[in-house]
Amino acid sequence: MADSSVSYKCPNCGAPLSFLPGKKTVTCEYCGTEFENSAIEELFRDKKETAARAAEAQEAKWETENAGSEWSGDEAKALHAFTCSSCGAELVCDENTMATECVYCGNPTMIPKRFDGMLKPDYVIPFKKTKQDAVNALKEFYKGHMLLPSNFTANNRVEAIQPMYVPFWLFDSKITAQAEFRAEKNHVINTPKEIITEVSIYNCRRKGVMSFERIPVDGSKKMDDTYMESIEPFNYGDLVPFSAAYLTGYLADKYDVTAEECVPRADKRVENSAIEVLQSSVENFDAVQLENAAVVKDVGKVSYAMVPVWILTTRYNDKPYTFMMNGQTGKVVGSLPYDSTKAFLYPALCSLVLMPILYFLISSLFY
Repeated sequence: MADSSVSYKCPNCGAPLSFLPGKKTVTCEYCGTEFENSAIEELFRDKKETAARAAEAQEAKWETENAGSEWSGDEAKALHAFTCSSCGAELVCDENTMATECVYCGNPTMIPKRFDGMLKPDYVIPFKKTKQDAVNALKEFYKGHMLLPSNFTANNRVEAIQPMYVPFWLFDSKITAQAEFRAEKNHVINTPKEIITEVSIYNCRRKGVMSFERIPVDGSKKMDDTYMESIEPFNYGDLVPFSAAYLTGYLADKYDVTAEECVPRADKRVENSAIEVLQSSVENFDAVQLENAAVVKDVGKVSYAMVPVWILTTRYNDKPYTFMMNGQTGKVVGSLPYDSTKAFLYPALCSLVLMPILYFLISSLFY
């Protein structure tokens, strides 16, 4: 995040500048360079503007209070909620689901509790991938892993894979961004005695207005962010207005991170993306370094959506291993154990196979 104050530093050596008694100029005590007051004002005018914009950015707010809505009485009656006694995850399902297992830890669970306490989503991306698609993808995921324990694949219950809607807060914004970059051009001169490199330094300023739509931040603490980011992106063009009918036969993760709590992550994604766009316009230099930047939201709106994920958590040697598939695109990610015995035996076996071949090759060279 950009600084909301300005430090007066010497443009030659970077040391602090100060007004010395008896002087009519601003002087650098380290390199001795003197600057007229008007020159200092001109030099730091843009930095003051950037600092002012940074202060505005710190005060700008997202409209998080408008994300989601209240459930109707009939909709709430058709849902159940449960908290896993093993890992504490809170999940929601339809009224016909009486027993299931926690997708996060694999713990079998009964569902006696009526649903309450969650906002109704604004949008949903319906499942496109079937259970058979997920089972096939899981089996394919295991192929080629020679060090995978044999009894892991035999007992991992691939048919127990479950569909779940994961809560996401989607951030829309229009922003004004400005940034200052230090750019360098190098010119190398070869002489009979030495190689001289001339470095020309440029101060490049960029400013622009940008719009971002549906910046995703997941609203579940139990859902590993690494997994969710790995199965992204989702095609948000498939978003449809939410209806409780989409939950029929599916689990839904109950969000435990509010839209307001997700704001810092959304701000960071917007800021990083905006700076990348500005920096991409600083072209034809040998090196470019960000000096300062300010990103201010002119409009910030948030909506609440559910996205589809197939998930299976199975245990091996008392450790959970999770497989996930994007229920819209089919992209997969997962964690797998390895067999330490196989890890030892395979290299040894390869050596036994290669030794006769090497012996034959060496013998042919000398006889």
